[in-house]
This record gives sequence, structure tokens and C-alpha cells, in this order.
Amino acid sequence: MRQVYQYVVLKRRGFMPIFRNALLATTARVAVLVSALAGTAAAQTWTPLVHQPGFYAAAAFVLTDGTIMVQDIGPNGSGSGNWYKLTPDNTGSYIDGTWTTLASMPSGYAPLYYASAVLPNGQLIVNGGEYNGGANGVWTTKGALYDPPTDSWAAVAPPAGWTTIGDAQSAVLPDGTYMLANCCTTDEATYNLATKAWTATGAGKADINDEEGWTLLPSGQLLTVDANNTSDLKHTEIMTAGSWASAGDTPRKLPNLTVTGGGSHELGPQILRPDGTVLAIGATGFTAVYDVVNKTWSSGPTFPKSGNRTYDSADGPAALLPDGNVLLAVSPGVYKKPVEFFEIAGKKLIAAPATPKAAIDSSFYIRLLVLPNGQVLQTDGRKDIEIYTPSGNPLAKTAPKITKFPATVTPGDTYTLTGKYLNGWSQAVGYGDDYQAATNYPLVRITNTATGHVFYARTANHSSMAVANPAPVTTQVTIPSGIETGASTLVVVANGVASAPLSVTIE
Repeated sequence: MRQVYQYVVLKRRGFMPIFRNALLATTARVAVLVSALAGTAAAQTWTPLVHQPGFYAAAAFVLTDGTIMVQDIGPNGSGSGNWYKLTPDNTGSYIDGTWTTLASMPSGYAPLYYASAVLPNGQLIVNGGEYNGGANGVWTTKGALYDPPTDSWAAVAPPAGWTTIGDAQSAVLPDGTYMLANCCTTDEATYNLATKAWTATGAGKADINDEEGWTLLPSGQLLTVDANNTSDLKHTEIMTAGSWASAGDTPRKLPNLTVTGGGSHELGPQILRPDGTVLAIGATGFTAVYDVVNKTWSSGPTFPKSGNRTYDSADGPAALLPDGNVLLAVSPGVYKKPVEFFEIAGKKLIAAPATPKAAIDSSFYIRLLVLPNGQVLQTDGRKDIEIYTPSGNPLAKTAPKITKFPATVTPGDTYTLTGKYLNGWSQAVGYGDDYQAATNYPLVRITNTATGHVFYARTANHSSMAVANPAPVTTQVTIPSGIETGASTLVVVANGVASAPLSVTIE
């Protein structure tokens, strides 16, 4: 648990300017140090949206029509039921995108820090919330399902007998099933959309789910680093067919927990990379790397210090970039400021530029989302969104491959697209228990040859959600009714990486 976005209150009371200059100076000194140690890529940039939100932007999700759905957490930063949509302009630019107001959540549900996923049918599911529109933690069991075509929400009942969900983790399994944790127990369950029924799963969990994250592996298993296991502070677990077992120990302790139970139990994000390793970021300054094939852990990079504090991720985001690097945010101590950004390439730390609000942000304020064009959207609970443009080129092996699609299509009609690696090589977005916004599902982008205008076709009913999957996968593609006709090119995008273009005619 952490205090809810106290910086909003401090700023509104006028205290923030007292600290700003000192924090900016600290940020500059650390940046110089880290640049000297690791090098900085000059081409990395943050760019503000041309049309910044008029609300307090936090959790963000890529919908299957290429738009971005963003929650307003309200002026006190404790959650709201208000949502907005960012639509790219006709060149595909999110920086120049425009905002639309969406339907509000069911009455009484205004969550902050919760489980979430975009489902194979294109709907967004949200469960729980450490907060629910108020400053006090409630670990609510409320939930809701958003349907983009109808712009409507429906309430989702919790699993029977659960009294908490709260800031829980979730994942969509390879067969498309949604799996949810109870933050405060070892309970886990899967959800059947058709019957609205929950089924218990996750037998044998060694510790409660609190503060942990789940990483989907190419095998279809889930990997987690224990955050509450005082009998073994390096312990990790892997889930196979609904049961958990040990996945070995990390070389160094990652949760900021002691054997007596002290500490905040926090962890940072976990990200599966295209090289077949999972990068796990700790709240202790250490990282660890899991080899998916050999099923072994090794040490990853250690973060530098700011004064007498080591940078860590006690709740914080990470995003897989198209070139295979991982972008992440860390802070100089648990919940401290300023936030610093790094890319990790293999086991090498590379300093990334700071955002305009870095001096007054901590890692847990930040959320990162991989966009369909390969950029990364950053929110921090303020009326400011920044877009990160990485310097590397997409890895060729991670590109989706189209194997079958009609050469001629009609606006408003739905078609089947078949291909390989349509779900990418990773969930691509990590944070932990407070925010899940995986992007391992296919998007379809169509560009008109004559005008150069970009359109996204809504996808749904993906036959698989497995990552790094060479087997054929299908998805249903609905051509937008307002699309320009004529010769066009079509690509499939997963995790911001596009396939080779396919020529199509819109008639």
C-alpha cells in the first residue's frame, strides 16, 4: 500500500515550488553520473501531446481499433469512473491525436490500482481497486466490463466468497481466458465471459498474491517473483495447468521485505524479452533475469545511487520497445523523487531522457503503454501526457506475418485474417499488481495509397493470446465504415511492431 498521489494535494496547496529547483538539480547530477557510466542515446526523446488532456490521466489501454482509452483519476488522485479516448490523427500520429469523452463506469465504482486486461473479444475488463474514489484503502471487489462498439459498461460480480480484490494482478492466458488474483490471499480464479462464472485456480501458491506480477511465458505458463515469502526472500514461482511450483531463487533479493515481515513488500515490473529471458526489476536496487529455456535465474544490472539511496522500482512501469530494449522508471528509494528513466539492453543500463515532470514524480506515479506505432505513452496522474520515441529499429524476428487475407474488402464488413506471431513476443507492458495493460493482440492498420491517410480496423476474437507463437492464429477484422476507398496497404501490428505490408483494395 502507498499513499494516494499526495503530490496532487501538495501542488494545489502551493508547496511544490519549494522543492522543484533542488529536485531538478539532483536530477541533472544523477543524469550526468549515469550517462558517464552507461551512455545516453541522443535520439531518444519525449514529446508532449499537442492536445493535452483536460483531466488527470492515469491508466491507459490500447483498444483493438488503435485508439487509446485513458482513465481520469480525479484532482485528488484517488480514482474516478470517468474515461476518455485518444484517437490518432489521419497520419497515425498519437502526438497530434484528439480526445473523446467515453461512458462512465457503473455508479459507485471509481477505482485506483486494480486488475485489468483487454480481452480477446476487444472488451476491457477492470476488477478491484485499492482505492475507490476516496483517500482510504478499501480493496474493493467491484468490477466492470467495457464494450467499445457500444461505449457502455456492465458490472462484473467478484468470485464467490471473495471479500477483497484490491490492487490485484491479472493475465489473459493463451486460450483467451482471463485470470484474476485476490490481492490479500492466495485465491485466484478464471472468468468465463459467456456464463459470467468464476472458477478457482492457482493451487499451491507459496505466499499471498499481494504486490506480485504475472508474466506470460511462450510455454503458456505464468512466472512470478514472490513478494511476501519470508521463508525465502528470493523465491519465485511458475504456474502450469492451474498449479504453482517453485521456479528457483533469484541471485539477490528483489522485494523490499525482511524476514520479520517489515518493508512495503513492493516489487517492480517483469517483462518477457524476445531473447527468451524475463527481466524482473526489484524494489531493492537489484534486477534478475530468468532464462525461459534453461529455467535458471541470473543477476541483471544493478541501479546506481543518488546520494545514499539506490534507485529502485517499488511499484513502477516497464515497456518492451520494438528493438528489444526495456524502458522503465525508477526512484531513489521507496516512493521517493525524482523519477529516472532507463533502457535496459541485455544486462546493460542506458540512461534515457527525463520527462518534464520527472523532478516531482516517483516511479509508482508512472504508467507506460506501448503504442501501435512503436512509441510509448507515459502518464503520471496529471494533465500531461508524454510520448517516448525510442532510437532503435524493430527486431525483424518479432514482426507478425500475414499468411491469408482477402485482396479486396468492403467498408463495414468483417473478414478473417490468418498469420503467425500475431500476438507478438511478449505482453510488452509491465507494472505488477497495480496496473496491467498487455498489448499481445493483433491490430490492423490500413494506409490509403493515394492520400497516405491511416485507418485502424477493429479486431476481435483472436484464436490465441499466446506470445512468441509460431502457430497459425486468426482474428476477425472489421473494416471501418468511414475508410477511404481505393488501393491501400494493410499491416498487422503487435507490441508496436508491424508486419510486411499487404496490398488490398477497399471498394
